[in-house]
Amino acid sequence: MLKAENISFGYGAQSIFHNVSITVERGQITALLGPSGTGKTTLLKCMALLEWPQQGRITIDDKVRDFPREPNFALRAPPWPELTVVFQQLFLWPHMTLRENILLPVEKRDAAENSKRLADLTEMFGMGDFIDRYPNETSRGQQQRAALARALMLQPKYILCDEITSALDVEAIGRVLECLKIVKEQNVGILLITHQLGFARRSCDQVVFMDGGTVVEQGGRERLIQPLTDRFQQFLKLVEAAH
Repeated sequence: MLKAENISFGYGAQSIFHNVSITVERGQITALLGPSGTGKTTLLKCMALLEWPQQGRITIDDKVRDFPREPNFALRAPPWPELTVVFQQLFLWPHMTLRENILLPVEKRDAAENSKRLADLTEMFGMGDFIDRYPNETSRGQQQRAALARALMLQPKYILCDEITSALDVEAIGRVLECLKIVKEQNVGILLITHQLGFARRSCDQVVFMDGGTVVEQGGRERLIQPLTDRFQQFLKLVEAAH
């Protein structure tokens, strides 16, 4: 289980979020929703220890980290590779093929094991026709699948995804959804930031709604149909109207 308990983060006097608690179970997809600027991406970075929470606790399975701690504490207990992140920007090297990008994080591991793992992921995500192309020779959806495959090469227990379906058409979103379902079936816990309500309704097991730097509502997938708070209901109506 990946758990954040009462964590807070800010820059100077500016609070980004305050006393946020969220849980990600293995073998489940948790959708994190909310208006822009409410701290979702920063929360994701804090849960991955890419940013340093100012207070609270983060637990990754049996590893507990309380905050605040001395600045170099994170370097002594990094969460990788048990936890990986796929950002909206993808960060694929343009001078390397997708195959080379996918293999980059594991280049120091056993070559035979890497080859088998990559072959399995290539078949799983249907990448055989484009894996040896460069990023600029592929579609955004194909790049998304490669970025997910690169994260899975590390065999993580948890993957945090930041708006990975943004700028994709309906068919490409469907392909990414199928990939995430496969990942979930491998007992990987997934935290997914998204504004695609249809995508969230089809994919998530749990939903968390943030607004104003706090968690307003969280629960099962049914909350996307029957929200309990007026603010979440208003948000869902606005997003649906925009699409």
